[in-house]
Amino acid sequence: MDDQTRIELEAAAFRALRHHLMEKRADVQNIDMMNLAGFCRNCLSRWYQEAADERGIEMSKDAAREVFYGMPYDDWRAQNQTDASAEQQAAFRTAFAENVGEKG
Repeated sequence: MDDQTRIELEAAAFRALRHHLMEKRADVQNIDMMNLAGFCRNCLSRWYQEAADERGIEMSKDAAREVFYGMPYDDWRAQNQTDASAEQQAAFRTAFAENVGEKG
């Protein structure tokens, strides 16, 4: 497989993942994703921002989140996010430290 085809397939897979998380499973909470998988929608938006930065494209954290979420992050949170339990918050602190660390 040539590099361009690989890149196109990877981009298609990313778009499918984004669609799945944003349209089909908006009910899945970021905190649960982080606790179970070690990443969440915010991580995906941060990786998008980091890829832009690597290519000399200046992008803020908020701008990257808006690209990924399709709306301002606070709007998405108000529409989809629920309050986390104390147990979820404790597990998140561990998962965040192990998977994101100081980058977040």
